[in-house]
Amino acid sequence: MAGTALVADADVRRHVDVLLSACRVTWDELWRALDVRVLTFEDLDLPHSASDAEVWDACQRAGVILVTGNRNAAGPDSLELTIRSRGTTASLPVFTLADRERVVRDRAYAQRAAIRLMELLMDVDQIRGSGRLYLP
Repeated sequence: MAGTALVADADVRRHVDVLLSACRVTWDELWRALDVRVLTFEDLDLPHSASDAEVWDACQRAGVILVTGNRNAAGPDSLELTIRSRGTTASLPVFTLADRERVVRDRAYAQRAAIRLMELLMDVDQIRGSGRLYLP
């Protein structure tokens, strides 16, 4: 699907930069064909201190896929509980880096995560309502 937008959660910007670099370098033509826009919290008028629920809501309103680190379901505003309570079959998924530190230190792992990301971006409408999808 062309025209997809991504935003990195506040605590994984560096990790997502590494992942996106792998996508652009290895699959530049496909990346351009997918017309993926990479946004920031500022683009969404979100403070970096926004709660998980605020971030998820803003991403859903703007039609942006959130890329985040692997977190738990602690607290009523946690990302996991927000996805479970507010998610619908039309909701965009959250892409979760299964091992965010490994993305920056293990090139082969980053490549596998990039491949998974590209696969998911090619089929965004089919993965709506999935909740959370892991990279790789």
